[in-house]
Amino acid sequence: MTNSMKAQAAGRLARLREAAAQAGIRTFLVRDTASIEWLTAFDNVFDDEQAHALLVTPHDAVLHTDSRYAGAARKVAAGEGVIAIDDARMGHGAWVADVFAARHANAAGGVAPADIVLGIEDSMTLAGFRALERALAEAPAAPQLRETTDFVRALRAVKEPAEVARMKAAQAITDAAFSYIITFMKPGMTEREVQVELEDWMLRHGASGLAFSSIVATGANGASPHAIPGETKLEAGQCVVMDFGARAHGYCSDMTRTVFIGQPDAKMRSAYDTMRQANERVEAALRPGVTGADMHQLAEDVLAAGGFAGKMGHGLGHGVGIDIHEEPVLSPRNTALLAPGNVVTVEPGIYLEGELGMRLEDFGVVTEEGFDVFTQSTHEMVIL
Repeated sequence: MTNSMKAQAAGRLARLREAAAQAGIRTFLVRDTASIEWLTAFDNVFDDEQAHALLVTPHDAVLHTDSRYAGAARKVAAGEGVIAIDDARMGHGAWVADVFAARHANAAGGVAPADIVLGIEDSMTLAGFRALERALAEAPAAPQLRETTDFVRALRAVKEPAEVARMKAAQAITDAAFSYIITFMKPGMTEREVQVELEDWMLRHGASGLAFSSIVATGANGASPHAIPGETKLEAGQCVVMDFGARAHGYCSDMTRTVFIGQPDAKMRSAYDTMRQANERVEAALRPGVTGADMHQLAEDVLAAGGFAGKMGHGLGHGVGIDIHEEPVLSPRNTALLAPGNVVTVEPGIYLEGELGMRLEDFGVVTEEGFDVFTQSTHEMVIL
């Protein structure tokens, strides 16, 4: 682990301990893999398996993993003194009970074990929760369990400069992929052909993986915001929605562009111009102190003024980071104030069922001065 990674892990663990103490939580159990990756600052250790548990106490932090990951974790953690690795062959619930008995019951600073609060995430599987309950019930002394919602994810919502740099690098690959794919696309190709070429290009040009499965949707298929690319062919007179992103250095990028096969008709032009205005008005308005609900409503107002009221249907944007969907969101349900360091997408769309769909998405970071957009691809209409 480099000194910078060690500092990141130490700083993030300190933030979690402070937040937990303020909430009356002495020890916190983290099972969400992305949150564990963030807290440990380990690179190239974790994958999609839910095979890990991180127990954070006031005194230490211990990662429980298995033999598939222990070697890589120890190599990254070697000598850094921040995260201990334990690959004891037992379930996470039984392991927590054992560690609690060893570390808390004997060294709780005068606090009775039954008075210690163990924070858990409500994203834990029911099976994992039941196993933890059973193990603690059989232990000689057990803490109180307190369920939390988005506890670590809320900390992750404010990005550090190093995280912003990683997302900018991922977006540079994604922007370059767009520049390439519009030279590749031709009438007669299928959505699936374009998707495969787009994803292959990103993987061959610096992406360590995909942020998500790319969306390529033409014609009426574009009216489904999460359309699955199929055998529908690109035809003149249609627009094509492409929503895609690279993963690089452990972080995601996310962008959407809508391109036109041949000259668009007047209705398409009107829809695109309105959607672009919504995107750009929001990006100009984003700054600390506004809410996600405010920004969503601003986009809805611009769409309505252009004659497309009620034609978006989804939230305006979401956070991005290690996961493709993080906090905060730009939607009616988020009335919290945005803060410097929040990384969000701005992705207004217009969907006309049976006809067409289009979306224009950038992402960037809220700064003290406004909004720094990572996405560099043009907002001008792209006509192929």
